[in-house]
Amino acid sequence: MYYSQQTIYISAYAKLPAGIPSESIYKVIDVGLVINTETGVIKDASFTLITDTASQFLKDLIIGFNVREEKAEKLFEIISSRYHGSAEKAVIVALKMIFEKFQMYEESQKRKDKGKGGSYE
Repeated sequence: MYYSQQTIYISAYAKLPAGIPSESIYKVIDVGLVINTETGVIKDASFTLITDTASQFLKDLIIGFNVREEKAEKLFEIISSRYHGSAEKAVIVALKMIFEKFQMYEESQKRKDKGKGGSYE
């Protein structure tokens, strides 16, 4: 198996700007991240963009980012300063939703762990 048991996949989508080639095919951009739940590190990423170069460039910016220890705004600034594709805003919107979903996932895991706990004194 390529991904360890400590990873989850989270995706979100955002509307693409009208008139760009990806929009005529996909209408929305789907962004998917594989995140290690123990470390918070992004292990892989996918994007529904027409060009492999744009997808690979974004992957290179995102893989290795720690969603637990680093502020999301830092990643958004990196993307805004280095990726100047037409889908930039849509990518950031989808990433914001993914980070919110990851926070909800972590909160639900904490509640589960708290419910499992018990004192054996």
